[in-house]
Amino acid sequence: MRICMVSDFFYPSIGGVEEHIFNLAQMLLKRSHKVIILTHCYNDCKGVRYLTNGLKVYYLPIKVFYNQSVLPTIICNVPLIRSVLLREQIEIVHAHSAFSSLAHESILIGSLLGLKTVFTDHSLFGFADLSAVFTNKMLELDLGAVSHCICVSHVGKENTVLRARVPKEKVSVIPNAVDTAFFIPDPSQRPNDGLINIVLASRLVYRKGIDLSASIIPRFKQMPHVKFIIVGDGPKRVLLEEIREKANMQDRVEIVGAVEHARVRDYLVKGHIFVNTSLTEAYCMAIVEAAACGLQVVSTRVGGIPEVLPEDLIILTEPEVESIYEGLLKALRRLNNCKYKRSTNELNRTSAPNGGGDEVRFPKTKHKSSRKRLNQRLSRRSNALSNFTVTKNARNEFTSSDSESILCPYKCNERVASLYNWENITERTEKVYNRIMLEPPSSLGGILYSYLHGDVWPILLAISMVHLFLRFLEYIRPGRFMEKAREWPRRD
Repeated sequence: MRICMVSDFFYPSIGGVEEHIFNLAQMLLKRSHKVIILTHCYNDCKGVRYLTNGLKVYYLPIKVFYNQSVLPTIICNVPLIRSVLLREQIEIVHAHSAFSSLAHESILIGSLLGLKTVFTDHSLFGFADLSAVFTNKMLELDLGAVSHCICVSHVGKENTVLRARVPKEKVSVIPNAVDTAFFIPDPSQRPNDGLINIVLASRLVYRKGIDLSASIIPRFKQMPHVKFIIVGDGPKRVLLEEIREKANMQDRVEIVGAVEHARVRDYLVKGHIFVNTSLTEAYCMAIVEAAACGLQVVSTRVGGIPEVLPEDLIILTEPEVESIYEGLLKALRRLNNCKYKRSTNELNRTSAPNGGGDEVRFPKTKHKSSRKRLNQRLSRRSNALSNFTVTKNARNEFTSSDSESILCPYKCNERVASLYNWENITERTEKVYNRIMLEPPSSLGGILYSYLHGDVWPILLAISMVHLFLRFLEYIRPGRFMEKAREWPRRD
């Protein structure tokens, strides 16, 4: 099959949608499909580029309007998109993200050209605020003509069916995945001086709950053994820097900034705990990558997050400062208990019982110094535990569940690999492609009727204009005479 992935969000931009598109395209290429990417230009990144395994990317010369999305003109980008789809002899247009204007326009143009269309929704929306109402109405119009829709969680499916009024039979649930062969644990990168690293990796924007994170960080001022590593960038970075200055925690809050996705693991393996404070998520790739690296995950219970990881790999909290703080304390207590037991076992292994009773005597040679060092380490950790300021609810929670053991980081990686892998995701996506390829083509009347589903009659005028423009372009530059793109040589 010949597939065109379309979205405003792709490399060099960094995020979950970009990573999903790239990995899915790579797996489809390995399964002998033709795959190209269609997106807008990023600064000097223009024209046609080739990525790993010959993945062809069209960076169209379209300026960004807002938040990495192009201006939704409906008709102005028709010549460019039509030219790419015909030159590459595309059969399926696969659009990603409800925030992408380019994705919505490609669905319309692909439908009018007689191509099959698929849309993957990566986000959740509300129903009350003005922006959500507008986005939901646009999504309702576009998904009326789409061949099939994919959501990344069951909560996301319910949300899409409700806000876009899509028949549930046309919606499938296919989650994201993570490359567990790349996100492998490396406990040797963690500090061994008693310092505990808490990692936060996300876009620093409102919907990621950065305001909650900014309120939580100062609460750990009296815990000198706790350090925060913040990976990512965005408009809320200024807030975090202000909080760091006010709390006088410059040496314990490291703001790394935006990094390439290939370098995210370098920061994850340094951490013991990963915290996610999102206010809305259909599916959170970051917590899966953190779990694959063996970190304890503390996350807000929003959207599809409760579906992502099993209970023994995640601590769920409410999207409130107090609840997230208690969840972090729970993870810290588990971690310190685990270290205490490990140190005690190490102490017992180095001891040699002499006679009866409970007394343990050490040889007079090198084990004496070893015993002294271990006792000092245990004393420091006991003092660290005594510094915890735990609320009443947190103390009750600790009493019941702090005895739970922390899984070995490599066992966590194996668990995640068994739950999510790109081979399985690709097979399920292929089934969607095969299903829609068997459907009969839609007529112009059928497409126009599907847009009436949104009860916005003026949209028919815009769609008719796009259709007439496509007919005009076909007249002055017939598709059958258009030069076809050369195929990238495949490796056996």
